[in-house]
Amino acid sequence: MAVYTEIPDDALETFIASYDIGALTSYKGIAEGVENTNYLVHTEEGSYILTLYEKRVRREDLPFFLTLMEHLAARGISCPVPVLDREGRVLRELMGRPAALVTFLEGLSVRRPRPEHCAALGAGLARLHLAGADFPMRRPNSLAVGDWPGLYESLAARADEVAPGLSGVIEAELDHLARHWPSGLAEGVIHADLFPDNVFFLGTRLSGIIDFYFACTDMLAYDIAICLNAWCFEPDNAFNVTKARALLRAYDRVRPLDAGDLEALPVLARGAALRFLLTRAHDWLNTPDGALVRPKDPLEYLRKLRFHQGVTGVGAYGLGAVA
Repeated sequence: MAVYTEIPDDALETFIASYDIGALTSYKGIAEGVENTNYLVHTEEGSYILTLYEKRVRREDLPFFLTLMEHLAARGISCPVPVLDREGRVLRELMGRPAALVTFLEGLSVRRPRPEHCAALGAGLARLHLAGADFPMRRPNSLAVGDWPGLYESLAARADEVAPGLSGVIEAELDHLARHWPSGLAEGVIHADLFPDNVFFLGTRLSGIIDFYFACTDMLAYDIAICLNAWCFEPDNAFNVTKARALLRAYDRVRPLDAGDLEALPVLARGAALRFLLTRAHDWLNTPDGALVRPKDPLEYLRKLRFHQGVTGVGAYGLGAVA
């Protein structure tokens, strides 16, 4: 359960009373998510999400995340909107941690996305990229390709505890990506963590995008590559080209992909797989027994990486002749 910080009833009542949203009526911890503490809060006026930002989120990054949500919402993207208290503050403090209250979005995340969900996701991601084009703030990607060698060094001595030979696989992949990582592609605001549990649907209609706490400035095509990894593999780790095709074609209809984006997609997908392999392996090796949050399986992303290593062109993702 992703509730790292418990909030006493009286402390939360006092906190909510500083907003013009009516009195607190009920609240409960939210199990989803691994980075922060989240509560679903009900008041006399509606429902909200209260987030307490834990150690892995830097306080100095919070204005970027919160301002971005305001910016995207103003341009028609269905995402949480930060709520101002009576003094006009968005970022507050609660239980010794930075805290913010945002609006609640209707909808459900899907555990087994279908092609129509992937299409809706592709179109939604393209709209997000277009809406962020005039966002004035920048935040470097703190988990970009240049950061992966350092992340690997932090776990290198124990990498083979995750899987025999994993250290050699990672070292070879880091070398390959350092030599082939693209440059000069279109950049802008990316979500950088758009997994199915961060997207809400009503039926097959995308009703909201949440959890912008990895958002940053990077190549837009890299965001697409993250989604190919997160949305287009089946539970048995088989790649579903129908889902990939639906995602990419829907994205292209809203924000056309140029030749550079498409040519770079295989190496970007390899990089995205390695990024999540590294962070999952780090968490796997460093989460203490009895922790509230169970680390996610890093081997899932090792298998995805192996698939992308065999891709020779964008056709493998459903565009043009299949490679």
